[in-house]
Amino acid sequence: MSAILKPIAFLLIIFAAYLVKRAGLFRPRDYRVMQVVVFDFTLPASIIVSFATNPHHLNMLLISGFAFLCALLPLPLTFLASRHKPAADRAFLMLNASGFNVGNFCFPVLQAFMGPSALVTASMFDIGNSVMVTAGTNVMTTSMLHIDMDKPITEQHAGNAPTLPYTRPKDRDARRLARRAKLRKIAKGFLTSVPFDIYMLMLVVMFCRIPIPAFIPTLLDPVANANSFCSVFMVGMLMDLPQTGKDVRDVLRVLAWRLPLGIAFAAVAWFALPFDADVRKAVVMLALAPTAVFSTLFTDRVLGNAKLAGFTLAASAIVAICLMTGVQFLLPA
Repeated sequence: MSAILKPIAFLLIIFAAYLVKRAGLFRPRDYRVMQVVVFDFTLPASIIVSFATNPHHLNMLLISGFAFLCALLPLPLTFLASRHKPAADRAFLMLNASGFNVGNFCFPVLQAFMGPSALVTASMFDIGNSVMVTAGTNVMTTSMLHIDMDKPITEQHAGNAPTLPYTRPKDRDARRLARRAKLRKIAKGFLTSVPFDIYMLMLVVMFCRIPIPAFIPTLLDPVANANSFCSVFMVGMLMDLPQTGKDVRDVLRVLAWRLPLGIAFAAVAWFALPFDADVRKAVVMLALAPTAVFSTLFTDRVLGNAKLAGFTLAASAIVAICLMTGVQFLLPA
């Protein structure tokens, strides 16, 4: 019973945060304070605690590679499928149809369903996933659509064109300078993502077999324990109901991509990954996860529409809870 009540509690927290915001206790942009708390404090702390308190074996890097491919594949697919849509619509679809909400959603759900040992699988999955969701998805989307990463698309005169205007420099030196500037932006996108940096640090720790001192998880445990509540509450703060029929269609389009792709990835995980049933079952649940919290951050930066991304996250979380509950009772472990 507790395994079912836990994800239901997340939905109630989202709903409560939304009601509190509607009551006027938060200003419209106050969710950005919670974004800093989640991305720079509680999520990095939960990653470190997971690695410090559970054994992570190198052979499970196969799960990281699998997660990277699952997070990467939707980007070119949605890019090609939406080639006749305006750049803003394409950006919303690409940013929200790829990647998985692991640290903020699946960590507590998997722990409720399968116990603390499932967090090892979730952490290894999130290593590959984080390469995309913490920076890669934003970098690829803005690059493929020729969007300037430094300002919203509304300030770039996109109109209804599928991509923004781009003229390739003819001069060799100008092309070299443009490549360097682009590489600096890409490097900045990765290096300024605290969760990504923590995952890379934990990989070094794992490869070099460096023991993490016992006092570190003890100090970080209170912060890590706050991750689930803060993440879910943040979604409720930034969420708003769709205002137009177009908003509804945008959300449904994201779900229409995520659902079949998630089921396909889950099938591959169950039938093809060379691990025991417990690990494969956990990966199946992870493949059905909702949109990443980072999607709301990047949608806000690129489109200034974090509210619709938050609603998309909440809607996909409801679908994910139903699917993951079904997996828990239907698949053996």
